[in-house]
Amino acid sequence: MSGGALEFTGERFTPECVREIRYEHFARYAFALGLARGKRVLDAACGEGYGSAMLAGSAASVLGVDIAEDAIAHARSRYGTQANLRFDRGDCTALDVAPGSFDLVVSFETLEHVAAQQQLIAGFARALADDGVLVVSSPDKRTYSDISGFRNEFHVRELYRDELLALLAPHFPQVRLYGQKLLFQSAIWNLDAEPRTVAATTLDESAPTPLAGLDYAPLYFIAVCSRRALPEFPDASLFGDREESVYAHYNGEVRRNMAAGGRIAELEAEVARLRGELDQLKPQR
Repeated sequence: MSGGALEFTGERFTPECVREIRYEHFARYAFALGLARGKRVLDAACGEGYGSAMLAGSAASVLGVDIAEDAIAHARSRYGTQANLRFDRGDCTALDVAPGSFDLVVSFETLEHVAAQQQLIAGFARALADDGVLVVSSPDKRTYSDISGFRNEFHVRELYRDELLALLAPHFPQVRLYGQKLLFQSAIWNLDAEPRTVAATTLDESAPTPLAGLDYAPLYFIAVCSRRALPEFPDASLFGDREESVYAHYNGEVRRNMAAGGRIAELEAEVARLRGELDQLKPQR
């Protein structure tokens, strides 16, 4: 890999971003890796190119397409040495590719950035082979914006769950919807063998025992779509980094807060002492 970092403007992710946003974006491509193995892959709205490069480690070939000239130039410079990977500039709402050119299309956090959402999904369907798979993600408007009160200036139209499913249904009879959210979990796993089954529970203070499953409202949706039966695929996917950057940041914040609390206690004691001295200096009545 060569080339420096692409400037982060807030519109697209770059791999130099840290902690929560890094976990969210990398996890989506890691989720799709199993589907990419030996396949012809299109990464639509590939941005900086890090995800296309990740998929190229498993796929037969990967084409990354993005509308931004600077993103494509950067991706070619940074990842262009991979023989099975190329980058082209193009509008993903008007894809210039032959029908049936790809076995897998991935497009992460693209839908909400464009107004021509029906054209986008229709183009993906045309680009896929008859048994091809689309993996597409988008924030859940309910949790991402309505509940949080947050407004992303780069989003043109966010979707609720039923709107996303209605958009996909005319082109893909088979849709499996996943939720994505950064969670604080305690993981327990078999050290003697590769884990093959997963049990999940969620604590609810109002319930007498923990609830079965991951009982959270997702922040993002990831839809796996096909015209044929969907391939075998995990019901849940875990992603992390060995450096545990989010955990390290959390621990750092705890230490800083504890240090600040100790310093505040020292200052409060000093203020109390000075007030006591001041009271002693006041004339007695």
